[in-house]
Amino acid sequence: MVKIGNISLNDFPLLLAPMEDVSDPPFRAVCKQNGADLMYTEFISSEGLIRDAAKSVQKLDIFEYERPIGIQLFGSDVETMHSCAEIATRAQPDLIDINYGCPVKNVACRGAGAALLQDIPKMVRMTEAVVKATHLPVTVKTRLGWDETTKNILEVAERLQDVGIQALTVHGRTRVQMYKGAADWTLIARIKENPRVTIPIFGNGDIDSPQKALDYKNRYGVDGIMVGRASIGYPWIFNEIKHYLATGTFLPSPTLAERVEVCRQHLEFSVRWKGEITGIFEMRRHYTNYFRGLDHFKPYRMRLVQSMSFDELNTILNEISEVFGEVESLSV
Repeated sequence: MVKIGNISLNDFPLLLAPMEDVSDPPFRAVCKQNGADLMYTEFISSEGLIRDAAKSVQKLDIFEYERPIGIQLFGSDVETMHSCAEIATRAQPDLIDINYGCPVKNVACRGAGAALLQDIPKMVRMTEAVVKATHLPVTVKTRLGWDETTKNILEVAERLQDVGIQALTVHGRTRVQMYKGAADWTLIARIKENPRVTIPIFGNGDIDSPQKALDYKNRYGVDGIMVGRASIGYPWIFNEIKHYLATGTFLPSPTLAERVEVCRQHLEFSVRWKGEITGIFEMRRHYTNYFRGLDHFKPYRMRLVQSMSFDELNTILNEISEVFGEVESLSV
């Protein structure tokens, strides 16, 4: 069993990565139903939360069925992050996570996210401030370093553990790499081999299949795996990995009916949580992923992304189920 403070997880937990504009409550709902063990909110700006910005405050929404759930924060000012952690704690998540890994310019160039990898003393001060601001377990998600010459994750792991974090997730790329090239997990393995490090270490980066999950588990010795982009439009990956780790066999791929049903659930939750206009609009980014691989799907995708009617979208989904389901049955 893996423990993060007072949170007990499975022997090898699968985590859903916090992804901006993706891992909102509707998306987390379908991932939880399909095997995610621990999930995080989209990252929340400390400055936005302090200013009571509506978008930041809405990201604090969590639901009982999501537990355990962590609220992820990012910022560049130590005192603001302390205050932000106090606000986030009042939302009653199970843990607080600090983002030191986001590589995008509008975060890193403001001194937040992965930018803190260039100032380890400030990262340590900020982490300690957050730990002192909450009674909840505090965890961190970060990268190997800023660039190839500053891969300082081994030092970071020790120093952040020393100021009280309860778990560490490491994405196996530097900030400069963004999401290019292959993730390198060798330094993640070295953290696990360090006898001074006793907190759970989770690996992140390029896990897109059950086989790779098992290979990386065995090769790098991590306590669990965080899955990000591979879960978009494919929440089944969590249960597929679990089944493969337990049995060495593959679960059948989701049928078209299952893909339509989960897409429909996602849409319904999106509309219920965000309202019809915003819920429909923000759902558009998911349709291609839910129906990837279907031949001649483009006309239906265009109708899905152009419609602003919930009832019409359900009608289109029914058509997809009928038309492509017939093709699926013939191919079987």
